[in-house]
Amino acid sequence: MVKIFAMTHKEFDVPSDPMYIPLHVGHAGATKDFGYMGDDTGDNISDLNCYYAELSGVYWVWKNYHAAEYVGVCHYRRFLTDENGYAFTEKEYEEILGKYDIVTTKQLELPNSYRYGFGAHHNVETLDEAGRIIKERHPQFYDTYVSLVNQNKTYFGNMMVAKKDVYDEYCAWLFDIFFELQKRVDLTFADDYHKRVFGFISEFLLYVWVTAKGLRAYECRVAIIGEKKETNEVIAQMRRFFSERDAVGAKDYFAQYLKKRPDVIMEASDLTGECKLCLQAVSTANLELAEYGHCFLEQINDYDAIIGFFRQLNKAAAEYVRRVEKDRKAANTPKAEYVQTIEADGFDSAVLRQASDIALQAAVRLYAADKESARDTFEQMKQNQKE
Repeated sequence: MVKIFAMTHKEFDVPSDPMYIPLHVGHAGATKDFGYMGDDTGDNISDLNCYYAELSGVYWVWKNYHAAEYVGVCHYRRFLTDENGYAFTEKEYEEILGKYDIVTTKQLELPNSYRYGFGAHHNVETLDEAGRIIKERHPQFYDTYVSLVNQNKTYFGNMMVAKKDVYDEYCAWLFDIFFELQKRVDLTFADDYHKRVFGFISEFLLYVWVTAKGLRAYECRVAIIGEKKETNEVIAQMRRFFSERDAVGAKDYFAQYLKKRPDVIMEASDLTGECKLCLQAVSTANLELAEYGHCFLEQINDYDAIIGFFRQLNKAAAEYVRRVEKDRKAANTPKAEYVQTIEADGFDSAVLRQASDIALQAAVRLYAADKESARDTFEQMKQNQKE
């Protein structure tokens, strides 16, 4: 028998498959009850949910649920699926786990090392202290930790399905590290997002644990159902600011919102990429105002048209960067022969004629590997813009 607990802090459409059980995490401090099982019965850490996020539910399953051979964890918005995007049936999970030790997400490939990325959003000393605890209490995992923390891959979402004894072994290891870490680090944070520090680190530690133990991991896709409320809120506000041609107001709103919820532009929240495009548009508009005294919003202020424009601009920039960097690497290719006019293939070439220098430069910087590449690509796009 397989039972998968869907961790949630809000009401959602529970899958009809009885294999899934909704579990209200942080139930001890919840202001509203949705009628789901709570994580505040038996042996629990529900009152620490603000620091542990879905891990308070992971802990509850470890300590209190023993009625199934296989157990797992997913989210109210995220479910493990096959390559075609279909959720696994109980029979399929049993077949997979007859050959593999654990089912989890595909490895997420990061642009930099995991440690670098963590430090960009959180206090990296907390991650380093977790490493020191692993060295002290679980030294057989330390070399793997050091190797992987300096590489650019991780699992994400704290989603897994495994035999209950494998699940329990992982939890015993993980919470031994975190309960010690909790004693050593400052748990004072500026906002609720950063409080969830143990939840963030655990995504990577699952990767460490699976790798160090040499487990056979069945890595699969994740289906994400619906945008977050926060994402929809940002998009609604951007529609208003754009329609009013208020670039300054949009900038101030975004700056304040990102202080509270920096995750709103992360892939797991921003499914369509619209929040990132909004941020790009807002930044471009304000830079244009500073440089030219006017901005693109005077010509185009419809939200959907703006999103479409920046999508096309980014496609063009990505293709130009790819061609430029490919030719730069080619032996004996003089700079004058880098890239000639790129035909409109996959993007609307009209965006180049409409885009300001600032808009072009901002788009190119998203894809260029270095300053030289960005400069050469911009020059080529400007040349083609005039043709």
